[in-house]
Amino acid sequence: QVQLVESGGGLVQAGGSLRLSCAASGTIFRINDMAWYRQAPGKQRELVARITSGGSTNYADSVKGRFTISRDNAKNTVYLQMNSLKPEDAAVYYCNVATITRVYWGQGTQVTVSS
Repeated sequence: QVQLVESGGGLVQAGGSLRLSCAASGTIFRINDMAWYRQAPGKQRELVARITSGGSTNYADSVKGRFTISRDNAKNTVYLQMNSLKPEDAAVYYCNVATITRVYWGQGTQVTVSS
């Protein structure tokens, strides 16, 4: 059974950095897009960043210039480097992995940013 194991969340001060990791384990077919979403209390889940199998990236306007998404295909892992964190970045961050047949979600990792 495929599982997405997320790590790297935690508490940081505004202006600080965190690096989120998401590793896909188990039997999985070739991965296409990998992405990070986030959801703050009382708000809809939103796309933060996406990276294609070819390495093309897209970012939400709110995180451009501060966050960087990357992937290690050999490890079936996607990363999100988060710099210059702001209180409005606080949310539960979810890893999303898409294959040709299925979409998988991580359980979420909490990111808290103190002012």
